[in-house]
Amino acid sequence: MPATNAQIGLGAKFGIKSGATYTAVAEVTRITPAGWSRNTVDATHLESPDGWAEFIAGLKTASDCTFDVNWGPAASDPLLAAFEAGKGDFQLIFPSGTVAMQFAGVVTEFKPGEVSPEGKLSASVTIKPSGKPVLATVPAP
Repeated sequence: MPATNAQIGLGAKFGIKSGATYTAVAEVTRITPAGWSRNTVDATHLESPDGWAEFIAGLKTASDCTFDVNWGPAASDPLLAAFEAGKGDFQLIFPSGTVAMQFAGVVTEFKPGEVSPEGKLSASVTIKPSGKPVLATVPAP
């Protein structure tokens, strides 16, 4: 029986492109990568065989990428800068360190978590990909 190729998420990194390189976002605690889906277009006509609806492939869409961070409020926060910019380029490096998901997108939400006497400060970020997220080989760390 073959050994599994399963991996845990420890070691994954999320980055925001700045110039020609990606700058890692500090203390990411959870990432839900963008996914792929395809719309369908109803192509049913008056002579569709046996009265069954027919469909053709429509546009592809990427689902939101979301992640949480241990947040240290700062006047020069790169996540807030990406939100203010209205667009950006992003990269999720998977735990292997050699494969990344790269995509352009819009930061649609930056939401700080609850502030409490003994709770850690956190924030949640949502990015809507624009165009096709791609899996790319990156140099080993």
